[in-house]
Amino acid sequence: MMILFRIYQFCIAIPLLLVATVLAALVTIIGSMLGFSRSMGYWPGHIWSRIFCALSFVKVTVKGREKIDKKTSYVFVANHQGAYDIFCIYGYLCHNFRWMMKKGLEKIPLVGYSCRVSGHIYVDNSTPSAIRETMETAEKRLAGGLSVVVFPEGARTRDGHMHKFRRGAYTLAMEFGLPVVPLTIDGAYRVMPIGSVLPRPGHIKLTIHHPIYPADGGRHELTELMEKSYSAIASALPEV
Repeated sequence: MMILFRIYQFCIAIPLLLVATVLAALVTIIGSMLGFSRSMGYWPGHIWSRIFCALSFVKVTVKGREKIDKKTSYVFVANHQGAYDIFCIYGYLCHNFRWMMKKGLEKIPLVGYSCRVSGHIYVDNSTPSAIRETMETAEKRLAGGLSVVVFPEGARTRDGHMHKFRRGAYTLAMEFGLPVVPLTIDGAYRVMPIGSVLPRPGHIKLTIHHPIYPADGGRHELTELMEKSYSAIASALPEV
């Protein structure tokens, strides 16, 4: 059965996904240059991600979408199981946001440029001035009413388990007193773990937890925030 699926992937799915990727990137670039970056930074990627999951025979179910308000800016933090985390969140969170992503991803032909012109945030930690510039860019996005999505682990898990969160992922929430929304992704590791070239059919569950709001003074306590978000994410993962 898997042999037939691989034939389907090479002959049908991959060519269609390449076309969809190029089209999504071009629409994003052209639309952003025409002044529609707010919508172009979300909708083409949203549709592209759903196409990716459909052609890969990956089902995504969402729980807890009613807990977030489309008009509120959030810092979403999620565990990072695999490549399909991107498609899961982009396609099924249904909330306009911008990614905070590694600067190295900017080198991806066409896609990297489309992300930049549409307002996604490349994180540059090379120098103090580069860090400041990253923060200023993020502040502009949040001031415009958008949200951001961050993977606090920093990289995809290599063993399927959730690992320690990094403090830097919470900088924006701390700086601007924004609510943090933990997201649990379960199943993406089985679909396509790090090191895999091709995905397998599967089922990914996306759980949206209650927002964690700052205290009355408008500030988060960092350690408490990290512990609460980690615990919330872990609560929707299978016990090991």
